[in-house]
Amino acid sequence: MTGVILECQGLRKVYGELVAVDDVSFRIHEGETYGLLGPNGAGKTTTIQMVVGILARDAGQILVAGQPHDVHLTRGKALIGYVPQQLALYRDLSARENLRFFGRLYGLSGRRLAARVDEILALVGLSDRARDRVDTFSGGMARRLHIGVGLLHRPRLLVLDEPTAGVDPQSRNAILESVAQLAEEGIAILYTTHYMEEAERLCDRVGIIDLGRLRAEGTRRELVTLVGGRDELLLTATGDLAGAAARLAGHRLVHQATVEESVLRLLVDDAPRALPQLLAEAGQAGVTVRGVEVREPTLEAVFLHLTGKALRE
Repeated sequence: MTGVILECQGLRKVYGELVAVDDVSFRIHEGETYGLLGPNGAGKTTTIQMVVGILARDAGQILVAGQPHDVHLTRGKALIGYVPQQLALYRDLSARENLRFFGRLYGLSGRRLAARVDEILALVGLSDRARDRVDTFSGGMARRLHIGVGLLHRPRLLVLDEPTAGVDPQSRNAILESVAQLAEEGIAILYTTHYMEEAERLCDRVGIIDLGRLRAEGTRRELVTLVGGRDELLLTATGDLAGAAARLAGHRLVHQATVEESVLRLLVDDAPRALPQLLAEAGQAGVTVRGVEVREPTLEAVFLHLTGKALRE
């Protein structure tokens, strides 16, 4: 396991009688994308604001690359790139002018700044629009530039708060590909989204927060196991399907075996691992398998189980 870039321990934030965040702890390693998911009002935004150092916490500790981090400390902030949900760009300036402005705020100047601006424009796919004003950009282009601003100072932790909100499918896919590439380059990423398929696609681990508390965290497989989720293995076959179902129902890896027309439906714990054995068993039971489909349990099912709400509520 690579080094820990962000570690949050027992974070707590209270507004009067409202406990917005209550004993939240998690960590993110170098090159890892961690999804923080929760319904509206769950405490995501409050947690993020404490992580990036713009909101003081009432209790707990935050370490960035092993260093204490707080609203009054600048060392940790210099290691964080923050891309909030609301665009923070000057729409009457060009893409290059925006990057140069924010680069100077990060302490870059001269040739170093000029080179970094060119690198960012290429990274977010906007080199050909560098001189165009942001108010001529599509929503997706503006979002990509927004992410570029957060990367100017080469952060070790990138915090992305719903970076694909309101963009077209093509731009959304480009943003997701960019995020995946950044993780491959070793940047730790804290990612929030209202699109469960993004979390499924990008996140190495997911934390589910609701009513200020972290209800569960882990890989997708760990989370679905936590709530009893199992894979469906659908075998399209010919032959004695009823006999095969009866035989497979007693297999140690199978929890349920039924027949629906020409499909043998098996409920198993880990379909990819179980598949070779079950195909061999099915053949021995006198069926010929023509097609295989694996349906894995989704994070959406886990989320509904833990919070009682859909992610977009």
